[in-house]
Amino acid sequence: MENFVLIVGMVLVIINIMVSVLIFRRDDIEKFQKIAQTIIVWLIPFVSGIGLWMFYRGQDQENKPGYKRPFGGGTVDSAGSGN
Repeated sequence: MENFVLIVGMVLVIINIMVSVLIFRRDDIEKFQKIAQTIIVWLIPFVSGIGLWMFYRGQDQENKPGYKRPFGGGTVDSAGSGN
């Protein structure tokens, strides 16, 4: 049981360090926002770290060359009706 807690703790610290580095390497956010998001990552460790990583990963994928956004809004038109 002690080994399990140690492994979970180490994984948690590694994830937080990786996300903190990811945040501080970004050029599209201000210094205050970088500091605030890093504090949030360390205060709410697992959920916020993975959440911010997924958020920034999604933003980066949309900005890659060759990324094609889905066209249209599906079954809902601009007036909001389904037809």
